[in-house]
Amino acid sequence: MLKKTLFQHCADHLNNSLGLFDQRKSDLLVALASESKSSAGDKHETGRAMLQLEREKLGEQLKETERKLKLLLPLENHVSTKTITIGSVVKTDQLSYYIAVSIPALEIDKTTYYCISAQSPIGKLLLGQKKLGRPFHSITKQVA
Repeated sequence: MLKKTLFQHCADHLNNSLGLFDQRKSDLLVALASESKSSAGDKHETGRAMLQLEREKLGEQLKETERKLKLLLPLENHVSTKTITIGSVVKTDQLSYYIAVSIPALEIDKTTYYCISAQSPIGKLLLGQKKLGRPFHSITKQVA
C-alpha cells in the first residue's frame, strides 16, 4: 500500500508536469505567432530569440520529465526484496526514502518520504544494502 501510494505520487507529479509543459508550449507558440506579426526591427528579433530560447529550454525539461516517467512506470508492481533496489522504500534511523525518481517529498502518516533517484548520492549509497534488524552504520533500518 505504501509503495503504491508513493508510486502514484511520483506518477501524478510527472504527469502534471507534462500537462504544464504542454500548456506552456501552446502559450509560447501563440507568443511566437504574435511576435511574427510585429515589425519593430531589433526589438522584434530580440523577442523572437528569447521565445526560441524559452522553447528550447522547455523542450529539455519535457525530455527530462518523459525520461523520469519512463524509468518510473516499470516500478508500478515492484516486489519487496531483501536488498535495496530501484523501487524500494527505505526507512533509516533518520529519514525515509522511495528510490525511484527525484521529485518533491510526500508525507504519509506523519512520516516524510523523500522520492530520490538511484543516481543521487544517497541513492547510490543505499542501493545494494541488505535489510537488517538493526540500523546498519546508521543507514538502513527497514526495506519494503
